[in-house]
Amino acid sequence: MSESPLRVVVAKPGLDGHDRGAKVVARALRDAGMEVVYTGLHQTPEQIVEAAIQEDADAVGLSVLSGAHMTLFARVVELLKARDADDIVVFGGGIIPEADIPELAKLGVATVFTPGATTHEIVAWVRANVSAH
Repeated sequence: MSESPLRVVVAKPGLDGHDRGAKVVARALRDAGMEVVYTGLHQTPEQIVEAAIQEDADAVGLSVLSGAHMTLFARVVELLKARDADDIVVFGGGIIPEADIPELAKLGVATVFTPGATTHEIVAWVRANVSAH
């Protein structure tokens, strides 16, 4: 069985300048055999969606620490739908209040990892919930 590896775009939307967590997750996914594209800091939702489509991504992982998660996650999901790419799984992590997680789920965010989530948990979730195109 020659199943191609999962392709994941890891992105830092918005003006938040802290990307250590995103880099740790990107490395963990790569070490687990996935193809990972890290877009770098200060990406707009439009740039992230464009990268996901160009890279034929199976998933997009967003890291948001700035407090703008409701707007940024919603915009990425909305743009993926507009580009007929809503089969790309959107998940995220960062400083996100528990109370906002159900609302993000309603918007189409598959899951949110809060501080304390381990890289093993994240890798296992991606393997279980994302399938290759």
